[in-house]
Amino acid sequence: MKIIIVGCGKVGATLAEQLNNEHHDIMLIDKSADVINSITERIDVMGVVGNGAVYKVQMEAGIQETDLLIATTNSDELNMLCCLIAKKAGDCHTIARIRNPEYHSEINYIREELGLSLAINPEMAAAMEIARLLRFPSAIKIDTFAKGRIEILKFLVPDHSILHNMRVREVLSKLHCNVLICAIEHGSEVIIPSGESVMMAGDKISFIASPAEANEFFKQAGIDNNTIRTVMMVGGGKITYYVAKLLESTKINVKILEQNMERCNELSELLPKAMVIHGDASDQELLLQEGIGQIDAFASLTGFDEENIMLTLYAASQSKAKLITKVNRIAFENVIDSMNLGSVIYPKLITSETILQYVRAMQNSMGSNVETLYKIVADRAEALEFRVANEPSIVGIPLEKLELKNNLLVAFINRKGQFISPRGKDTLEEGDRVIVVTTVTGLNDLKDILR
Repeated sequence: MKIIIVGCGKVGATLAEQLNNEHHDIMLIDKSADVINSITERIDVMGVVGNGAVYKVQMEAGIQETDLLIATTNSDELNMLCCLIAKKAGDCHTIARIRNPEYHSEINYIREELGLSLAINPEMAAAMEIARLLRFPSAIKIDTFAKGRIEILKFLVPDHSILHNMRVREVLSKLHCNVLICAIEHGSEVIIPSGESVMMAGDKISFIASPAEANEFFKQAGIDNNTIRTVMMVGGGKITYYVAKLLESTKINVKILEQNMERCNELSELLPKAMVIHGDASDQELLLQEGIGQIDAFASLTGFDEENIMLTLYAASQSKAKLITKVNRIAFENVIDSMNLGSVIYPKLITSETILQYVRAMQNSMGSNVETLYKIVADRAEALEFRVANEPSIVGIPLEKLELKNNLLVAFINRKGQFISPRGKDTLEEGDRVIVVTTVTGLNDLKDILR
C-alpha cells in the first residue's frame, strides 16, 4: 500500500517507522529538508520537501497512485486542506489530525464535507482512554466503536459471581441489561457464544454495550468495579478539558489544579461542574490541603513528563488512588515501566496506534465494505464494522432466518445513530453499520457472513 505522510514531527516520524516496518511504500512531505533527511537516514522511506497543501507538491509525491494520505502537521487547517486536495487529486483515503476543541462538535460535518476517512484528535483519544479507565477500572480491555458511544469491554468473571453457570440468553431477563455477550475465553478456548452458551467463574467475557449500559451490567452482575467518586487532575490542558467534559455525565467529582490564572478562568466557564483550583501542584502543602490522601484517582497531565512522573510518585506515597500519568516522550520507556506510575498514557502513541489500526483494516479490506477491524481476544477473534449495501441475500431478512457461518455473531447495529442490540427478529437494512464478531478470518464483504 502506498501512503503519504504530511508533517514529520513526532507523530509523523513514529508513523513512518511503524508503517515502514509493515512493508508499506512510504512517502514523506515536510517543509524542512533536515527533518526529512533525519528520518530517511534511519529508515527506508522517500521524501519531498515542500508544503503538503500545494497541489504540485502532492503530484510530485505521487498522489495519483496513493492509497492513503495522512496529514499530521501542527495546523488543523493545513491538515484539512491537505486531505481535501488529496481527495480531489488522488481520490484516496485521507486521515487528518484535528486537535482544536472548537472543531470537536463539528467533526462529523467536517468529515462528511471533506470526505475524510478518519479525523484523529490525540488529546481527545487520550482523554477517552483515561475516562474509560476511570469509569470501568476493573475492565481488562476496552475497545470502542461509533466514536466512543459503543464499547467492547472485557472482564474476568470472579468466583461466586451471579454470572457463574448463567446462560448468555439469561442476561437480559435476569440482569435487565441491554448488553450483548460477544466472546467467551474459557481457558485457551475462544467461543463466539450462542444463547445457550454458559459463562463460568474464571472465564474472560467480552461484551458490547453503551457506557451507561456497561456500568449497569457491572452493577447488576455484582462485579466490584472499584467505583471512582473523586479524581484530581493536574494541568489544565486540552486532555484535562476533554476528560472533564466526558465525566460530566457521570457521578465522578472532578478537581483540576492549574497554575495559570487565565486558564483557570477559562476552565471555570467551560467546566461549570468541575472544581478548578489556581495553584502550583509541585507545592506539597497545596496537594495535602486539597485532599490528595483521600481521592480515588489521580491524573498528572501537565506538559512536562518529569513533573508528571514526580507528581504521580508523590500521589502514590500519599494515597491508594488509581494513578494515571501522561508521558509524551518515550526515550526512557524502560525506566518508566519500572516505576509505580499506574496507567501511563502516551497521546502520540495512541494517535499512531489508531491510525495503524485503520491502515490495517484498510489493507485487510481492499475492495470490500469493511469499515473498521479490531483484533480482540489475543488476535483469535475479530470485530469488524460493515456498512450494509443493497444486498438482497441479507437486507430485510430476520437474523434468525439467515444461514450464518459458525463462530460468528451479528453483535450490534447502528441505524442512523440509533443503536440496536440485535435479536433474532431484527433485520439489517441498507445504510446500517453493523458490527460482526467472529473467529473466522478473511471476511471481505458482509455477504461473507453467510455459509
